[in-house]
Amino acid sequence: MKRSFIFAILLAIAATAWILSGQLGESEAQPEAQKPPADLSALDKAPQVRVRASTAQRHAVIDLLRGRTEANRLVEIKSETNGRIIKLPVEQGSYVAAGDVIARLSSGDRNARLAEAKALRAQREIEYQADKKLAKKGFRAETQMAATKASLEAAEAAVKIAEVELAYTVIRAPFDGVVDDRMMEIGDFADIGDSLARLVELDPMLIVAQVNEREVQRLAVGNPGQARLMTGAVVDGTIRHISAVADPATRTFRVELEVPNPNGAISDGMTAEIALPLDDGEAHLVSPAILTLADEGIIGVKSVDENNRVVFHPVQIVDTDKQGIWVVGPPTEVMLITVGQEYVNAGDEVRPVDEQEIDARMRELGS
Repeated sequence: MKRSFIFAILLAIAATAWILSGQLGESEAQPEAQKPPADLSALDKAPQVRVRASTAQRHAVIDLLRGRTEANRLVEIKSETNGRIIKLPVEQGSYVAAGDVIARLSSGDRNARLAEAKALRAQREIEYQADKKLAKKGFRAETQMAATKASLEAAEAAVKIAEVELAYTVIRAPFDGVVDDRMMEIGDFADIGDSLARLVELDPMLIVAQVNEREVQRLAVGNPGQARLMTGAVVDGTIRHISAVADPATRTFRVELEVPNPNGAISDGMTAEIALPLDDGEAHLVSPAILTLADEGIIGVKSVDENNRVVFHPVQIVDTDKQGIWVVGPPTEVMLITVGQEYVNAGDEVRPVDEQEIDARMRELGS
């Protein structure tokens, strides 16, 4: 009992010494260094953007429109009589000149009817000449002469009808063009009004666009124009027609640009971009990279005003060339944002840096 009591006292003393040693270690430990408060002044600084002074220049204002090519003439050649097709001398896709035979129908009894009509006309001619001689001698009344003359004229009309009916069996091309499609084959029976082939005139070619009511007033028949096809080809032409009546659905006017197409390289129905010169005006030459979109989806550019505030200017692209794009919309003198426009909004305060100064510094470092 005495030994266990002594052991308990020793254990208590050891525990007390261990606790005291920990407290002493904490008192001697150095206090943890506190981090300085975050410097938020950098967040208050306006963002930096690169700017360039731009001055509007005299430039031909061009209306860029989306259009399509359209054949000058496209017709379906139809039969004017009935009969079985016995010849189709042209293949689909082949070129034909005006007057070339497209198809030939069986003549049937048309040759016989023409011969009969000619024989009757000859008979009526003899009768008429005989009555004329008798009338001069007083043996024919005027009424008889009139009847004989009417019979002759009726016989002549019958000959013409038979000749026309026979001519209808040969279908010819009404103009130079390409046989785009054949609707019938040899052996088919064609009735009056049946389509035999589709003929397309490709030279000249029309490029058609719809122009709004504001811009159409600045165009005139005979004005020059240019079109860029989706193939990359660029063709020049002249405006040959401006519709006098607006499309009731879009309130736009049809404008036709006529371009030469001697080799038929331009097909009907191709997409094209039409450039129609409106007048000479002031425009800015800018890089496409500085264009931006407003929240409403309006295309434009951003500039910095005298108070270093961002201003958004809606623009209209009026021309393109190797140097860039020509736009109208900003004022004559403007400080355009060339770098950083994606990260600032209209009304934001910015710190503009002139890109010409940056270029000059870079040249100095390079030298």
